[in-house]
Amino acid sequence: MSARLDAYARRFAALAVANVTREYPYAPAQLLRGPGDLVPPRTYHPAFYGSYDWHSSVHMHWLLVRLLRRCPGRVPTDTVTGVLDAHLTAAHLTAEADYLRAHPSFERPYGWAWLLALTAECRALDGAFDGALKDAGKRWADALAPAADAVAELLLGWLGKAAQPVRHGTHANSAFALGLILDSASHAGVGALTDPVERAIMGWFAHDRDAPAHWEPSGQDFLSPALTEAEAVCRVLPREEFAAWLERFLPGLDRRAPGALLTPPLVTDPADPQIGHLLGLSLSRAAALRRLAVALPDGDPRVPVLTSAARDHLAAGLPHAVTGDFTRDHWIATFAALALDGPPGGPGNACEAVD
Repeated sequence: MSARLDAYARRFAALAVANVTREYPYAPAQLLRGPGDLVPPRTYHPAFYGSYDWHSSVHMHWLLVRLLRRCPGRVPTDTVTGVLDAHLTAAHLTAEADYLRAHPSFERPYGWAWLLALTAECRALDGAFDGALKDAGKRWADALAPAADAVAELLLGWLGKAAQPVRHGTHANSAFALGLILDSASHAGVGALTDPVERAIMGWFAHDRDAPAHWEPSGQDFLSPALTEAEAVCRVLPREEFAAWLERFLPGLDRRAPGALLTPPLVTDPADPQIGHLLGLSLSRAAALRRLAVALPDGDPRVPVLTSAARDHLAAGLPHAVTGDFTRDHWIATFAALALDGPPGGPGNACEAVD
């Protein structure tokens, strides 16, 4: 399957604008200590009050900035920048930073990682253009800096006491978050996170072998425990060392084993909020499989296997990125963009064909 991000950019942008400005329904991830805590979402989250929950709002903002940077001619720039200007203000992001510090386990680590990814994307927009988009990227990134600093402080505190990773395939997954943080930290202005995050990845995962990938997927995964771990490790190890690690961790990939990891999941009820996670799993797997293929040495027999599986997963998940059903539409397009955009070192332009 060939797919182009520009073919979806306008729909993704319209969807993200609608999501981040939609205050209800909303699922607050907060302990209520009394009736005074029952307040509208934007009271605590003036920037990220929409899109059903905080982390989805953050990564839908990321999607808007990514589309501006990668396919600027395909999205309604004035509308998108207007929404981002209204949300990503210094006052709003200072309030978000204060909330994060006051609730140190809130959105750990998934939402933290997306906050840094959003900040990095704004910095990248600043570096990619001249004129209005450059000014906008700098303005948003500067506003996000206090929240990024708060995440960096919280992350270091967490890594200092987290003796084991969380390996399941939903928001608390450690490998996915740390990998996204490695992609983002330097551009987000918190490059000091790189070394401790790399140490955590190697401390947790370097000696793993024979992943129980035949157990995947679990019934509400939107991330693959095995692939997110492999993707995190490939960011840290040199190419040849990673190839050897992957053979120990997922033996038999050249023979398409384990097949369950390389086959798109069965989704019996896409509208069910938990079973529907498996639609996102197809897309997050597609992105991970493509990155792993790029991380292996040229000529490695696992590369065509991984590439073929990535194509199958993309074909399975992409039709569900924009459906009109809010249980899916508030988040899946983000993972579609990751799957289409390619890994670092991959396609230089997200609007080129991805084969």
